[in-house]
Amino acid sequence: MELTIPLHLQGPLGRQVFEGLRDAILSGRLRAGDRLPSTRELAEQWGVSRTVVVLAFEQLLAEGYVEGRRGSGTYVLPGIGARPSDRRIAAIALSTYGKRAAEVPRAASVSPAGTASRRFDFAYGRGDIGDFPFAHWRRLLAKHARQTSIRELDYGPAAGHAALREAICHHVRRSRSVVCDPDQVIVVNGSQQAIDLLTRVLVDAGDTIAIEDPHYQGTRAILATAGARLVPVPVDDAGLDPGKLPPSARALFLTPSHQFPMGSVLTLARRLAILEWANRCEAVVVEDDYDGEFRYDGQPLESLQGLDGGGRVIYVGTFSRTIFPALRVGYLIVPKALVGVFETAKWLTDRHTAGLEQRVLAEFIAAGTYEFYLRRVRRSLAARRDALVEAIDGAWRGTMRLSGAASGAHVVLWPDAPFDEPEAIRAAAGNDVAVYPVSGYFFGEGRPGLLLGYAQMSVDDIREGIRRLALSLEAIRHARA
Repeated sequence: MELTIPLHLQGPLGRQVFEGLRDAILSGRLRAGDRLPSTRELAEQWGVSRTVVVLAFEQLLAEGYVEGRRGSGTYVLPGIGARPSDRRIAAIALSTYGKRAAEVPRAASVSPAGTASRRFDFAYGRGDIGDFPFAHWRRLLAKHARQTSIRELDYGPAAGHAALREAICHHVRRSRSVVCDPDQVIVVNGSQQAIDLLTRVLVDAGDTIAIEDPHYQGTRAILATAGARLVPVPVDDAGLDPGKLPPSARALFLTPSHQFPMGSVLTLARRLAILEWANRCEAVVVEDDYDGEFRYDGQPLESLQGLDGGGRVIYVGTFSRTIFPALRVGYLIVPKALVGVFETAKWLTDRHTAGLEQRVLAEFIAAGTYEFYLRRVRRSLAARRDALVEAIDGAWRGTMRLSGAASGAHVVLWPDAPFDEPEAIRAAAGNDVAVYPVSGYFFGEGRPGLLLGYAQMSVDDIREGIRRLALSLEAIRHARA
């Protein structure tokens, strides 16, 4: 019996032979009751070792495709039959959550990732991983990999490794004036999981939730999928306007230290007004401090959580911006009364965050390496920020307004005249420059502008990129004249 199956150079031959025979059975080329050729015969036909075919037969037997009959051979078992060629794909019903998730635009993870590469790319939402001391990090990884015991490779505590929780606690006390104890720190897989856990624990479908307008769309998508009733609160150069907060909101999600995406810093008067609102309305305030470590004019601002005397602020931090995104380590700092429920929610979600990385990060912070690195990054980003502001001032001389330059790693260009974002972005791309729209971060029709990140660009590239962007926008103006 001649039996042809495709064999190629990639992948184990035994697996290829098994999959070829399995597909022959499932397609109906080999039917129920058919006797397979002997392993010796097939090995000769296909020019492979008989051992390879024997291994494939053993896998077919183990998975129930064939049976061996003593003294007779190997036969296809009944009941397997060919797959119907017209089989319809099942329509699986979604839950309420699934239906809401299906409605979330793919742009919910708004990010420059995946866009066409440009020579001068003002990508935002990233740190400069080129400044990170990878050699030292690798040494710590190797050290902890050697020293980790078998017992430590078992499931870990849901709230995180004790040494890391302590290191994070001491760091945010010093750098962000957060008031906490180590047991209030919940280690999570990035700030996105932090927002998801907060929503699971605190938000029911139909709850009124206040959110900045504009806002980070990842937060909006999580809340909307949970069925929250979102109330946008306008943001200006002083941050979120507390006078526009709804009186009956269950919670407020905001980015006070460097508002995303506008870049404004919430003033002290407004911080105090928000805390007064939260106490009066018995609401929770979620402080997303995604890049509060980066402030260039004076010291980093005191956190909203540090001003809170009523235990109504939950603090969210992440290492994705300051170290590298692939680390996927963030943290929540929650009131003591909520520690237990957040530990349980974390355990229900994924048991715990990867243990080896937690141990490495704990030593990286506790030894002072992290703070030393942050000081170096701040100096580097400040130089790039200065180059960007100078280049923008030289290119437009006040005809384009700039916001967000005091901290963080991105700014927004706001045109004074009517402005077509897609047209500007296409024109810039024609000059090998990538810039990004800001209007999509608003509820409804957003205000047009351009988001410019600078963490991954050199000073020279920033200057040349702005020069080319200015030429692109000038060409549009002349074409309309």
